This record gives sequence, C-alpha cells and structure tokens, in this order.
Amino acid sequence: MKNNEKNKQIKKFVVDNSNQILTTNDGVVIYDNNNTLKLGKRGPSLQQDHIFFDKMAHFDRERIPERVVHARGSGAHGILEIHEDISEFTHAKFLQKGISTPLFTRFSTVAGFKGSTDLARDVRGFSVKFYTEDGNFDLVGNNIPVFFIQDAMNFPDLVHAVKPEPDKEIPQAASAHDTFWDFISLMPESAHMAMWLMSDRAIPRSFRMMEGFGVHTFKLINRKGDITFVKFHWKPKLGVHSVAWNEAQKISGFNTDFHRQDLWENIEKGNFPQWDLGIQLIPEKDEMKYSFD
Repeated sequence: MKNNEKNKQIKKFVVDNSNQILTTNDGVVIYDNNNTLKLGKRGPSLQQDHIFFDKMAHFDRERIPERVVHARGSGAHGILEIHEDISEFTHAKFLQKGISTPLFTRFSTVAGFKGSTDLARDVRGFSVKFYTEDGNFDLVGNNIPVFFIQDAMNFPDLVHAVKPEPDKEIPQAASAHDTFWDFISLMPESAHMAMWLMSDRAIPRSFRMMEGFGVHTFKLINRKGDITFVKFHWKPKLGVHSVAWNEAQKISGFNTDFHRQDLWENIEKGNFPQWDLGIQLIPEKDEMKYSFD
C-alpha cells in the first residue's frame, strides 16, 4: 500500500485536531471504544468484540489497589429470611417462604482511597453475598436506584473520570471535580444519577439508614418456565436518613470513620440493622409496553 493511501485510511481514525489516534493496548487502530458490538439493536453483547475485552482486561488488571473502586468499605454478617410466598415468580430455593440464608453485606464509598472519609460526596455501595445451598449468589447494589451508564464499555471511563485527577491526585474521594464534570457533560444518560449524587439525599446518616438498589436487572423463572424481570430493593427498617453537605463536612473534620464506627458500635450493642428486601417486577410479556428499555 502506498503511503498516501495509508494516510487517507488513518485519517478517519483521528479523534481530535492534535492527530492523536485511538488504539487498543496492542496498537490496533480503532474508531470507537464507547460501544460494544451487539446482536441487533438491543443486544446481547457479542464475545467477538475484542475492543471491549481489551479495555475491560486492562481495567481489571490495574493492580494499584487504590485505583480499584469501592476501596473503602465496611461489612457485616446477617441472615435473609423469606416471609412471603413468591413461588409464582421463582423456584430459586433461597427465595422460598420460610427459608433462612446466611449472608454478608458490604457498604462502601466508590471513589475514595482506603483511608478516605466515610462522608464523601459519593455513591455508596450496598452489595450482598448470599451463601445459598446451591452456591453463592452475589447481588451488587448501590444506594441510588439509577446508574451512570448503560453500556459496560464505558465503566472504566466513568471510574477514571471520578477518581482524583491523574496529574496531581486531587481531590480525594470527591465526585464534584473537573474531570468528572467533563465525563458527565459528554454522557447525557448520566444526568439522572448526577442529580441524585449531588442532592442532600445522597449521603446517608448511617449505613443502618441507607437504601440499597440492585444495579442489574435479573430474570426470575418459576417451575413452569415463565420469566419475570426483577430489580431488588432494600428498605431500611429505621427509615432513610441523610446528612446535608455542610453537615457532612463538619462530621468529616471530627471523625472520618463516622459510618463504620456507627455500624460497629450498634452491632456490638445489639442494635442490629434490618432491611426489607423488596422486588420490582415486570412480566416478560409486558417488556415492550414501556416507552423505555
């Protein structure tokens, strides 16, 4: 191939006026790393998308511990007890009435380093591992019912944007900074969660007073093979309580371990936190009746 022909081909991959070319880690020139290859308009994502796997493999192997999300967390053991009969929706054993399942729940912030404050302006993780007789079932959750992105391809970009700026590693454990705003401004789908994140409701007064929302949508399947889409919601028995931003800043100045100390001390006193686990259901046959996916 002649040089001028090669240059013409490369020009269509230039991503800005500085003649920077977007490539994979192996140097393969690519046009787009924001969308996964999908089957048809709605998915699923395809295994042959080497750009997606290249990006995710790089992200998963970032072994600088503090760059991993949810570095600061606190957890507690507990029990799931099912009091309602939902066998018409699922035949999963651990979701049947009368069944008790041991579990472990981990609460966390997302962006901060391991030694950062509990009261940062940040999303909170609410993740649960159920030790069922059929194996472990992990349910990833947050304290906000919507999420920043729809395509997993953009998750590494979201995390890198919300982390401290790479040249000076500030601000610590804060989502309201220039790099993050740049990302939000380019991703209109993130606006909904950004409004939650910056609201007075975003910072919990206690982990014991924090809602949890499963990030993903799952399918429940009953013994007939009928499918129902489900989102999981945890509602705290103590109610949902938050702290305002100026209040959070003052508490952080006195005690950066405010949330983990509250959880630890109340469990030691026997004030065990409790949540109701709820399910939000949409029958598979009704899926296309909505104006949104």
